[in-house]
Amino acid sequence: MVKETENYLWPDAVAPERRSAIAESEVVKVFPHRSSVPADLWGRLLDSANDRIEILVLAGLFLAEDPSFTRKIKQKAANGTSIRLLFGNPAADEATKRSSEERLADGTVSARIRNALSLITPLASIDGVALRYHDTTLYNSVFRFDDEMIVNMHVYGQPGAYAPAMHLRRLAGGDLFETYVTSFEQVWAGSKPSDLQASVA
Repeated sequence: MVKETENYLWPDAVAPERRSAIAESEVVKVFPHRSSVPADLWGRLLDSANDRIEILVLAGLFLAEDPSFTRKIKQKAANGTSIRLLFGNPAADEATKRSSEERLADGTVSARIRNALSLITPLASIDGVALRYHDTTLYNSVFRFDDEMIVNMHVYGQPGAYAPAMHLRRLAGGDLFETYVTSFEQVWAGSKPSDLQASVA
């Protein structure tokens, strides 16, 4: 009724040892690399989401380049799904630094972001889709589909596709899923609803 989790309303209601046990159950599967996440899992998560889709990435080019992604986002928005998309600001120092940290050519990450934005930006004109960019140092990419989530844990020196990923599910009394929800909200709060088309240009 109040749109808050049990942990928020009653932070001491679940004993610490019980929370640890719940957290283990929140992990559906761990993948050694994000690229190991099956395409049919991405498709199933996107198809089954009805309430909300929330994505926090730097570039997320692997999604943006999938023609079914934008088509399904349009369909979901038309059906009333709340969609929030957070992409990195290609002009930010954090994007420039990430190219070096991932041992890529100068400007690679910024170029990937611009490529993704060129494909994603048309979604910004659709009712129900909120598209913003952020300037944060991104420790994890978050892909939320209702009460399930893929978290891509970034590793210094490796591109996101090579870093591990977790498939999580939300459970009552659990902390793990909520930790990444909170992270998304904090980045969203500091993000900019800027003219992304201008960024692409």
